[in-house]
Amino acid sequence: MALDDPAHQLAVEARYGRQEKPVPLLWNDTIAQLLAHRSIRSYSDAPLDPATIATLVAAAQSAASSSNLQFWSVVAVTDRTIKSKLAVLAGNQRHIDDAPLLLVWVADLHRTHELGVSHGVQTDALDYLDSFIVAAVDAGLAAQNAVVAAESLGLGTVYIGALRNRSNVVAELLDLPPRAVALFGLVVGWPDPSQSSAVKPRLPQQVVLHAERYSPTDPAEAIARYDALSRNFQADRQIAQTGWIAPVLARTAGPASLHGRETLKSILEDRQLPLN
Repeated sequence: MALDDPAHQLAVEARYGRQEKPVPLLWNDTIAQLLAHRSIRSYSDAPLDPATIATLVAAAQSAASSSNLQFWSVVAVTDRTIKSKLAVLAGNQRHIDDAPLLLVWVADLHRTHELGVSHGVQTDALDYLDSFIVAAVDAGLAAQNAVVAAESLGLGTVYIGALRNRSNVVAELLDLPPRAVALFGLVVGWPDPSQSSAVKPRLPQQVVLHAERYSPTDPAEAIARYDALSRNFQADRQIAQTGWIAPVLARTAGPASLHGRETLKSILEDRQLPLN
C-alpha cells in the first residue's frame, strides 16, 4: 500500500519533518508502528500481564543471530530494590524505578565457554574482538525485536545505555559470570496517560542513505536544517533548545563525556573478555 493517506503522511512528517519526508513510501500496519516509535520516560503503576516477559523474550529470540551462536542473555529485573540500585548506577533515571520491568541485555560468552569446558573443546575464538561484536550486535537485534513486540501490545519502552557507566558494579549486582557483561537496559511498562510523548525527528534520509557506495556529498546544509527542526521540536516540548549538533559534539568531545564508559575496555578485560 502506497503512502497516500493523510494520516500516513502525518506519521512520516512527524519522523522527518514536513520538508524532509521521503516519498514514496510503502505502508502497512507494521511500518506505521515502527515509524511511530518513541521513548517513554513516564510510566503508570499498572502491572504487566504475567506472560509479558516470556512474550518479549520469544520475540527477542526470533531475531537473527550470527551463525545461530546466540551469544546473548537477558536479565529480567522486577524487584524494586534491585531496580532502584540500577537506577542510581544509571544516573538516577526515575523511569527505571517507576516502570515494572527492566530488561538488562547481556553479551554472554560465558555460556559458550562453559559448553566448551564440558565437552573438552577449546573456545579460544571467544577471546577475539569479533566474538564480542557478534554478541553485542545479536543482543541489539534481540532487544529491538522485544521493543517492537512490546509496542504492539501497547507498552512503552526506553533504552538505558547508562548502565555501561558502571558496568563492573552492574555485573556484581546481577551476579554476572566471567565473560558476560551488561550492554544496556530496556525499561518496559504502561505509558502514563497523563504525560504526553512525541515522535522525535530523525536525520533526513539523504544524510544516512548512500546509493551503491558511500557518497562524498557534503551533508552540512541538510544537517543544519535538521538542527533547526530539532530546536523547534524541543521548543514545542518546552525543553532546552540545544538542537542536535551541539549535544552530539558534546557527547563525543573526549573521555570525560563518556561518564565512566571510557574505562570499558579494562572492565571487559577484568571480566575475562580480552578482545584480542
